[in-house]
Amino acid sequence: MDKFILKGRLISGGKAEGEALVTKDPIVFNLGIDAETGIITEEGHELQGQSVIGKVLVFPFGKGSTGGAYTIFRMGKKKTGPKAMICQFSEILTTIGSMLGEIPVVDQISEEDLAKISTGDRIVVNADEGKVEIFPAGNR
Repeated sequence: MDKFILKGRLISGGKAEGEALVTKDPIVFNLGIDAETGIITEEGHELQGQSVIGKVLVFPFGKGSTGGAYTIFRMGKKKTGPKAMICQFSEILTTIGSMLGEIPVVDQISEEDLAKISTGDRIVVNADEGKVEIFPAGNR
């Protein structure tokens, strides 16, 4: 299968390319991801134990306390976070953290369109244009 393109809304500008890491679970950035290692530590999370470093993180939305914005900011500055993020809804914590941490983010991608992205797909994000290109891994 060739690539397919999704159009969303610019949240935090920039361009990035990487392998998708996809979850249907919301992300608790504060206390749910170790900012030093990029490992998802939230008990029972679909991605528990996996690293977001260098990935394009695909998730519905962030949740939790205001410390989440600081965690995203720290991961961006330390290069322990994702290269980019794609979500259904970028609430204020994800928005502020990604802008300060200089992590490109595109939101307003529907649940149906998010479901078209699989872990391992190659993703090219042009957040400045709200454009996401997906190159599916393997034969789907």
